[in-house]
Amino acid sequence: MTTPENLSLEQKASLTSGADFWTTKAIDSAGVPSLMLTDGPHGLRKQAEASDHLGLNASVPATCFPPAAALGSTFDPELAERVGVALGIESAIEDVAVILGPGINIKRSPLCGRNFEYVSEDPLLSGGIGAGLVRGIQSQGVGSSLKHFAANNQEDDRMRSSSDVDPRTLREIYLRGFERVVKDAQPWTVMCSYNRINGVYASEDPWLLTQVLRDEWGFDGLVVSDWGAVDDRVAALAAGLDLEMPYSGGETDAEIVAAVRDGGLAEDVLDTAAQRVLDLVAKAQERPPVPGPLDVDAHHALAREVAGRSIVLLKNEGALLPLAPEVSIAVIGEFARTPRYQGGGSSHINPTRIDTALDAFRDVAGDRVAFAPGFTFDGADAEALRDEAVVLAAQRDVVVLFLGLPDAEESEGFDRAHLDLPAVQRELVDAVVAVNPRTIVVLSNGAVVTLPFAEKVPAIVEAWLLGQAGGSATVDVLTGAVNPSGRLAETIPHRLEDTPAFGSFPGSFGHVRYSEGIFVGYRWYDARRMEVAFPFGHGLSYTTFSYGEPTAAVNADGDIVVSLAVANTGNRDGREVVQVYVAPESSAVERAPRELKAFASVEVPAGSRREVELVVRREDLAYWDIRVDRFVVEGGSYRVEVAASSRDIRGAISVEVGGDEVRLPLTAHSSITEVLAHPVVGPVVAQQLAAMREQADGAMDAGIMGDEAIMKMMASFPIGRMAGFPGMGIDRAQVDQLIAAAAAADAAR
Repeated sequence: MTTPENLSLEQKASLTSGADFWTTKAIDSAGVPSLMLTDGPHGLRKQAEASDHLGLNASVPATCFPPAAALGSTFDPELAERVGVALGIESAIEDVAVILGPGINIKRSPLCGRNFEYVSEDPLLSGGIGAGLVRGIQSQGVGSSLKHFAANNQEDDRMRSSSDVDPRTLREIYLRGFERVVKDAQPWTVMCSYNRINGVYASEDPWLLTQVLRDEWGFDGLVVSDWGAVDDRVAALAAGLDLEMPYSGGETDAEIVAAVRDGGLAEDVLDTAAQRVLDLVAKAQERPPVPGPLDVDAHHALAREVAGRSIVLLKNEGALLPLAPEVSIAVIGEFARTPRYQGGGSSHINPTRIDTALDAFRDVAGDRVAFAPGFTFDGADAEALRDEAVVLAAQRDVVVLFLGLPDAEESEGFDRAHLDLPAVQRELVDAVVAVNPRTIVVLSNGAVVTLPFAEKVPAIVEAWLLGQAGGSATVDVLTGAVNPSGRLAETIPHRLEDTPAFGSFPGSFGHVRYSEGIFVGYRWYDARRMEVAFPFGHGLSYTTFSYGEPTAAVNADGDIVVSLAVANTGNRDGREVVQVYVAPESSAVERAPRELKAFASVEVPAGSRREVELVVRREDLAYWDIRVDRFVVEGGSYRVEVAASSRDIRGAISVEVGGDEVRLPLTAHSSITEVLAHPVVGPVVAQQLAAMREQADGAMDAGIMGDEAIMKMMASFPIGRMAGFPGMGIDRAQVDQLIAAAAAADAAR
């Protein structure tokens, strides 16, 4: 077995960068083969000939599954795992060692051009779906690459921009999903992002790549750069970045060799990185050859199932959906004939086939369906096409109007400028509804759009980008062959100005301030009691569900086990996504009114009920305490809500949770509140304060202010300042004695 000790300095350095765009270097004399890494994450993008990173050149046919924006709406890690298994199979057939995905960056702003590749605005949901994908991929002997690590939340200036984010926000929002995937699924590789974090490139940040990822989370795999993310190769290697991609022409290998020889880089650092590459090679070689052929039909069927599960029914007034079997249907909108099923850039998959909604409608409804394009993607012939669509709409019982974002408005490499649908489409909605109010809007988009017509139309279907089988899956839902069960993984706001990052996105002069802090997505809207178009977690069904009274108890591990019954009170089989939101009833720090802490997608037959048990992990209750630089669970009462969305709470219960001890060393700057909390000196100070209150006069007279008001005023008073005020009952020597007594008690613990 080859080890770094068997290799020359030059050979070890060669292992730490690519041989070309997609493969690692082989060392034939040492029996080390080359590995192929290639793009995902919602399908295999293995380029057959010329290589690039933006999806410009052709790749081998592969199943295009629904991108993460859609998959996240399933709220189902087990379904994500099945997709991962399929991705692993297709990668294995093509002898790909690592597929680059999943991407789980937080949707900080709906304007991010790459949001279609990401799961959610919530880290728990992102981590759960991401872990499912990783487990599935790696079950087939293929590695995954968790990306983009970290705080990569925009495309604008993505190669240089610094995400300036405070430690608590970084830990609770932007790292927490990555932590969940690493701990639960151990991806073979983690891909660092392009951006800087608080001024330091992610590719050369030892705090991020070594201290957090390896020392704290226990990651034991390989860290690979995003393609072209390395600014200083020697600094990156020292920070913990093992493999630079793509090929650098040998230039950075030579830099590493020179740094080792001149003493600027310890050789054991290079040995560690080389060993991780060798370990990855060994893992990949354990998989036996998979000859294929790919079962194209089976994977297409899975893509259709997942797409159907991803669709979110936003609105359905008058039970207009599912479509009655006898109605005549005007299908309007170019997206019905020319579907947009994935985003642009490095994740662009060459699908094995494409289903269109128009073809699927014709298969189901025959001559009851008529079509008008309504618009073109470039805005040409707008008036004539709109007039044609209006005539057709007036002649039919129901209109199904397909709207969405064209490719030119949503892609890797740039961000959106606004949240609106194209003007030609908005004008088409108004014209069609004027002649036929029985209009159903179906959306094709990789991230949310504003819905100014939401009050005008009776039904809205959020169909995202659904992969190659999205057209047939959409018709499955519209006709009732599939009962919709998708839920929004991101809030739909009324306007861009309402969104959390408005005013600090995308930043300027190479910096973007994460000024909203932990209040991302629904946390922001709920904390401000702000109206939204449709809330996080929302989604309707063709049946109805009732929730029983929840119970909650803390188990031996400190987790909260939540139990309830869910009944299907309608006449159709259905699937309900039960969500658990939790918040402490009081806190020492600013907290969101509620945070998603558990969820389950539960299938319930018509007229039946299911007992559902959800587990809220104790670690997910914690906030990042900047005083001690670690996660801390506050003790006390927590409100546990079971819900159908963040704004549809079906039941609530309180549960007592034991807290983690946080004992800070007392100093002269410690507040009275902090001193009183100390088990040794607290009672002493409390006694002194009681005596002081008895002697109070003037403005401190308890008869004027009252004890409660006095204590509120004194709560943040530094203990050291008390010595400077006559009548406080304590001098500087006593303050020093109290601090010394506290230090001695802490040391004796």
